[in-house]
Amino acid sequence: MEPLATEKKRKIATEMLKSQAFDNFISKKFVTFKRYAGEGAESMMAFFHEFFEQAAADKLDHIIMCMPHRGRLNLLTGMLKFPIEKLFHKLRGFSEFPENAKATGDVASHFTSSADLFLKGRMIHVTMLYNPSHLEAVNPVSMGKTRGIMQVVGDGAYSHGDELPWSEKVLNLQVHGDAAYSGQGVNQESLALFAAPHFEVGGSVHLVVNNQLGFTTPAARGRSSRYCTDVAKSISAPVLHVNGDDPEMVVRATKLAFRYQRTFRKDAFVDLNCFRRWGHNELDDPTYTNPAIYKIIQGRKSTPDLYVEKLINSKIITPDEAKSIISEHTAWLAESLRQVDNYVPEAVYLSGRWSEMSQATASVSKWNTGVDLDLLRFVAEKSVQCDGLEVHPHLFKSHIEARRKKIADGLALDWATAEALSFGSLLHEGYNVRLSGQDVGRGTFSHRHAMLVDQSTSGIYIPLNSMTKDQTGKLEIANSILSEEAVLGFEYGLSIASPTVLPIWEAQFGDFFNGAQIIIDTFINSGEAKWMVNSGLTMLLPHGYDGAGPEHSSCRIERFLQLTDSHEDRPDGDDVNIQIANPTTPAQYFHLLRRQMVRNFRKPLVIVAPKILLRHASATSPLSDMGVGTGFINVIGDSTVDPDIVKKVIFVSGKHYYALNKEKELRGLKDVAIIRLESLCPFPILEVLEEIRKFKHARTFIWSQEEPQNMGAWNFVKPRFENLCGRQLKYSGRQPMAAPATGIGQVHQREAQEVIVQPFLFA
Repeated sequence: MEPLATEKKRKIATEMLKSQAFDNFISKKFVTFKRYAGEGAESMMAFFHEFFEQAAADKLDHIIMCMPHRGRLNLLTGMLKFPIEKLFHKLRGFSEFPENAKATGDVASHFTSSADLFLKGRMIHVTMLYNPSHLEAVNPVSMGKTRGIMQVVGDGAYSHGDELPWSEKVLNLQVHGDAAYSGQGVNQESLALFAAPHFEVGGSVHLVVNNQLGFTTPAARGRSSRYCTDVAKSISAPVLHVNGDDPEMVVRATKLAFRYQRTFRKDAFVDLNCFRRWGHNELDDPTYTNPAIYKIIQGRKSTPDLYVEKLINSKIITPDEAKSIISEHTAWLAESLRQVDNYVPEAVYLSGRWSEMSQATASVSKWNTGVDLDLLRFVAEKSVQCDGLEVHPHLFKSHIEARRKKIADGLALDWATAEALSFGSLLHEGYNVRLSGQDVGRGTFSHRHAMLVDQSTSGIYIPLNSMTKDQTGKLEIANSILSEEAVLGFEYGLSIASPTVLPIWEAQFGDFFNGAQIIIDTFINSGEAKWMVNSGLTMLLPHGYDGAGPEHSSCRIERFLQLTDSHEDRPDGDDVNIQIANPTTPAQYFHLLRRQMVRNFRKPLVIVAPKILLRHASATSPLSDMGVGTGFINVIGDSTVDPDIVKKVIFVSGKHYYALNKEKELRGLKDVAIIRLESLCPFPILEVLEEIRKFKHARTFIWSQEEPQNMGAWNFVKPRFENLCGRQLKYSGRQPMAAPATGIGQVHQREAQEVIVQPFLFA
């Protein structure tokens, strides 16, 4: 094997010594700080140095990478140009953001960098994503952002079968820990995406920092396989096992892995066998549980020192040069620490592609999301255009002909038609739309059919991508693998790449989101607060008590409402961390989707999506409800009653409204009003107050829901009505339950009737 050039050896030694000097400096100046040092794994710096140089030589423009704690700060403050003053500022207890930023911040070991590196005579941009402490959860996020950047720079396909479904200019790099990589299922899910249409990124390069310990658990007890990288066998990815004490061999392994990925556009792994100088963190004592291995570790020189000794013996570097590297880097750190009192954090968020976006305000905004009716008619016709396609005969009648008739009548548009109109109008305006999830092309309930399949060739056709010849907006239909966590993480990553794409993830049933709870908790729900990262990701979660049993009835509205940062002591504004809506009409759904892109800010949105309302005769909208001058309505009042004679007001959200309204009509009640809360968060306090004031003679106010009392929206709306509206609500709904719903048919029928009748029996 050809030996490494002298200059490369010197550079490797320099990066490793700087990493060691950083750890030594921090250990003395910030004694109680858990830095998750690179000590014992410094040869990872040889990997990074070689990887970045290979990427530059191959004329890549963007590296999107993710990395856990260990060695992260060493890389950030070294090669990735992270402002060291910012780190010191944070370690002294101050925020990493300007004073006016609405941010909670995060711990230093999750910091990120977005740096331009000048290597091999050209510039390459490296972005390290923020990483929560759920370790490997960031992997699919990095893949999603990689694909998003590919599409932003016009170097990645939208449809499987295009010339290149991956990029020549963008590459994904994932760094892992050994125990986490072998132990966490998100890695299996992420690997399963590598060649899946609409998820492929042309392969990722992986570095596994193999400490041979997971927290305190040795490898033999922490996994069932021989190697921590054995999961890579599931996609036949090559794994290069390399000794961390041999930085030169690490460089060779890095080069080989990189060349494999670039040649075959498949994943490749480098398994870096190394150790931790200290415990899981520097305040931990690893000898409690691993005395034998730490006797060996404590009695050996550091990896950088051993390598420098080798170079000194080979006359490649002198002892004075090695000392100079350490002293110069330490002096720079010391001077930066002295200057930290003058450091003022910069507002680096909402820049670049996001520069036209703003932070949401503390008031609820209203947006005109309506569209010219002639354009909507055009979009509707194009959405079912199928010339030259052999369409399934039943589909031709029930979907294509039916939609054409509905548009011609302009009166009773269903949910799927409203969705197609929102998609098509956004595409017409130049936005991109991506719909992802299990079986989303057809739709779980066979209602969407956004893609048509030729019955003779099985070829896939997406009509909305062929509305006009000069159309710039694209609709990407991504029928996903049977995964929730990795796929939703992927969509979140794609959502933070650009504000010009509407990314939608649809759960097959609403409760399927719980397979991705980590992504929701650590990225979607809290990403803006922690990191000032904006996302317009939209989640469609089918919900409704229709006798489907415990697992396919509820999308757990209560969980999302509990995750919101809305306050009970003030009118909520658009600056909530996540929006939750339970729309009752197709037009409302149309406006929700369009609002996600029309507004000058981005927020995640949870839509409590329908099941039976998809074809419910009453759950339709006239085309005029989507015309110019219209928009999403937070609260829909009851226009069928005379406010002066109303004695009872029932508040409800979502599909349950239709059952209550039917019961009211059957009873012939004129003194009962039913008010729909279409928006749950932000809580529409002003509109609710406006409705309450209409009914001057009403004495009874009720919240009615299908869900059990410990679920649904009850515990969220109750204190808001009491504290903000000054009204006591009576509860009407199922009793508290352990499971979301019963699995016994007769019990369901009885409960379903009770929750409909119950609110009308209150005095």
